[in-house]
Amino acid sequence: MENLLNRITIDPQICHGKPCIRGLRYPVENMLELLASGMTVEELLEDYPDLEKEDFLACIAYASKLLHIKSIHKVA
Repeated sequence: MENLLNRITIDPQICHGKPCIRGLRYPVENMLELLASGMTVEELLEDYPDLEKEDFLACIAYASKLLHIKSIHKVA
């Protein structure tokens, strides 16, 4: 899973610091929303030919890691 997570980058100069795929301007949250809407990885690969299947697996792995957070606190 760590190899997949290396595909997710965070750079303040790209997409306002949101997690993106391989430093490209494809935010993880957008790709997850497309997957959740019912699009298949194959359809997404057709729409985004510069991405690879592993990029979408990395997005899912990243989201999974975020769910391992022990607690969330409201910030005033």
